[in-house]
Formats: sequence, C-alpha cells, structure tokens
Amino acid sequence: MKADRLLSTLLLLQAHGRITGRELARRLEVSIRTVHRDMEALAASGVPVYALRGAAGGWQLDEDWRTRVPGLDEAELRALMMSQPRVVGDTRLAQAAQRAIDKLMAALPPSMREQAASIRQRLHVDTTGWSGRSENLAALPVVQEAVAHDRKLAFRYVKARTERVDRTVDPLGLVAKGITWYLVANTPNGFRTYRVSRIEEARLLDRPCVRPEDFDLAEYWKNSTEEYRKTRMRYEAVLRVESRAAASMMQWWTTSEVAPPEEIAGTTWRTLNVRFDDEEQACFIALGMGPRAEVLEPPVLRERVTADIAAAAARVR
Repeated sequence: MKADRLLSTLLLLQAHGRITGRELARRLEVSIRTVHRDMEALAASGVPVYALRGAAGGWQLDEDWRTRVPGLDEAELRALMMSQPRVVGDTRLAQAAQRAIDKLMAALPPSMREQAASIRQRLHVDTTGWSGRSENLAALPVVQEAVAHDRKLAFRYVKARTERVDRTVDPLGLVAKGITWYLVANTPNGFRTYRVSRIEEARLLDRPCVRPEDFDLAEYWKNSTEEYRKTRMRYEAVLRVESRAAASMMQWWTTSEVAPPEEIAGTTWRTLNVRFDDEEQACFIALGMGPRAEVLEPPVLRERVTADIAAAAARVR
C-alpha cells in the first residue's frame, strides 16, 4: 500500500510541478504527517524532492528529474486525450485507465502537460444513454482477465426474455461497439458472441483455453456483423401517420410511402410502410404515437394495438 502511495505522490509531483502538503494529503487521503514521512522516504531513495517555504511554497521535484515522452505531436496528444477512462465503463477499469493517463501526463514536458489539460477541459464523454441507463459491466474485469491470460471462462448468460443458461467457453477477444462490450469466444458449437452486460457469475477457470492459430478478431467481427445484418429479421407494418409525426418517424426508421398524402378533417396524413425489428417494437411505437398513428397492416398488429387501447381505456373509467 505504501509503495502505491509513494508512486501516486511521485506522479502528482511530476504532473503539478509544485503541490502543497495539505493538497497531497487530501488527494491521497492521508494525514499531513504521513505526507512528510513519505517525502522523507522518497528523498532517502534518491528522488530529488524538496520543500519550498512561504505562501507559494510546497513540495517540488527537481525539474530535470522526470521521464520524457519523445515524438508525441499535437494530433497524437489530442487523440489520446479523447480516449477518456470513463469510456471503458466499469469503475475499476476506469480507475486503472486514469492511473495510466496520469503516468503519461506526469512524463510529458510542461508545455504539453498544459496543452493536454486544456484539451481535457474541453472534452466530456457521457456514457449514459438518454433513458438514463448504462451497460452493467460488473463482469468485464473477469472477462478481460480471461482474455488476457488465455484461461477458460465459466459464466451464467441472460438470454432474451430473462432465460438464463450456463456456459463454459474459450475467450478469444473483446469488442467495444459504442458503449456496449462483447465477448467473442470459442464453444463446442463454434464461435459465439456474448454481450458482457448479460454475463453473470463469471469465474476464471484454472484451465488454459484453446486459441485457433489463424483466428483474427477484427476479421471475425466484420464478417459476423455483416452476416447479422443480412439475416436480422425485420417486421414490416403499414401505418397511417399524421404528417408532422410522419416526418419524425422517417428520420428514425426505414420507411417508404405507399400512398399519396390525404386530407382528413383538415389534417394531412401519410401512409407509410415502416420496418421494425419485431412485432413487440411495432406495437410499442404505434401505441406511443397515440392518436397520431393508425395501424393498417398487418391485421394481427392492428388487432393487438386496438385491444391494448381498449384495455387502457377500461382501466381509467
């Protein structure tokens, strides 16, 4: 623990140039007396650290004592700062990523540190969706360890409709698509892809996994996503939609107009063929649009929406 704290102290000194004992104590969550002892330990180990007295004083390293990072230009620095630690999702991984960036920041020349700080002040990554939900990545550290060390992984997987199944796999790689993480693994039934947020009770097994010599993660992901797009089921429905609502729908869904616009009671309506993922989604959207949409086809969807509207009306009588 002390070694970790001394390293953190050293990184803070390198990153800030000069920092007060009180600020070090706050950041490291220790007493000022502990800070003084740590400074004595650093000095005894050969680190050129010294104290400056006065109102502008504090602890400081010799300016010549630091590791330089050669060859990092402005474009590379900007790209690095854009990969903010919170993007990884899991708190523990984000903290590890932050420590790595802190180490790099500490090794930068003063001019580049100022530039990096300026970039970070102007960039924020929000990993929470508009619904307020974010991916549950509690299993990600264990999955990452299994991938990194080529160890078999056992876990419980939540399939659609809350069905749970037990799996033991050979983990081959991790893929991040947006803020969603996927595990690509080899199974007795061939390669499979698992959404990490649906993995529960992940356990690293004391057995090595079998990794195909010719496996290419990027190529596999490209091929599998193309295949998914080709085979993904689509549910088509014909809706008569109020013109303003239709304009919004056409921005978010794949639509085609199947009849000329028509005027009904002074309002313009458009008849659209809309492609949804499935019947559940089509029903949800149609009900959500309320009086601004009417399901024309298929009959099964029309009957289902009509029945749901009648049931809702009965509850509020």
